[in-house]
Amino acid sequence: MGTSELDDLVLHVRAVFDSWNENTTLEEMRAGWESLFHGKKRAVSATAQKIENADFEGEWIVAPEADESRAIVYLHGGGYVIGSVNSYRDMCERLSRAAKAAVLAVDYRLAPEHPFPAAVEDSVSGYRWVIARGTQPERIAIAGDSAGGALTLAVMFLAKQKGYPMPACGVPISPWVDLEHTGETMVTMDAVEPMCHKAVLEGCARLYLPHGDLRNPLASSIYGDFTGLPPLFVTVGGHETLLDDANRVVALARAANVPVEIKVYPRQIHVFQIFASRMAESEHGIQDIGRFILRHTS
Repeated sequence: MGTSELDDLVLHVRAVFDSWNENTTLEEMRAGWESLFHGKKRAVSATAQKIENADFEGEWIVAPEADESRAIVYLHGGGYVIGSVNSYRDMCERLSRAAKAAVLAVDYRLAPEHPFPAAVEDSVSGYRWVIARGTQPERIAIAGDSAGGALTLAVMFLAKQKGYPMPACGVPISPWVDLEHTGETMVTMDAVEPMCHKAVLEGCARLYLPHGDLRNPLASSIYGDFTGLPPLFVTVGGHETLLDDANRVVALARAANVPVEIKVYPRQIHVFQIFASRMAESEHGIQDIGRFILRHTS
């Protein structure tokens, strides 16, 4: 592991997140997040087609040598209030290359302008769009990080409830699946996690579900029914406040007899894979996801 790369990254991330306070506007938070990805050089010569219709918006991203008959529906993180295809394009391009599949990056509507269940609705619409274009469900993976990790599970919960075809597999990355934040690592890892502090997450939860039930399984996946879900690959950093969230997803999947793998990356921070333009270990993490998806969608 490139320790200096990780240490430099942690300093940069802290500089952004520690600058936020009760007076920071949502626009400033969104701009601060996007600033973390300014100036990065494209590593993959992928093509991108904008998707805009009545149900959702996004981008269809295809790396060279990717097989467009196989697809990943990618749901970005950001506490449901920040993040975009722009900040995740590099990650999605690298994932397309690693999994040799096209990626539909869903640019779902953000809270508080569009609170729960807007993000869930857009995510399901993205999945159904990929099926409607002719991609077989057994050749589709759903993946997402942080809030997108919960959306990954929500799409599968709803697919089961409504009788939609199930995808081949799911990849919850550093999933935020407990909006009440009861995990022990929310406290024990707070000093080493530069991004996902409890106060920040509580603020995001209030914006996303201002009057709703924080235990709604489409928002807090730990209250969902995991029975019948496809194989899952859960990834998480060893220094994350959401480490317990990831472990609980794995425990619930195993209790429901769902095939599940977990990989904990020592010392890594929240969704370290999105920083692959700055840290070699991040690219290795994306390759791990790509191998899992390739195995289950081929």
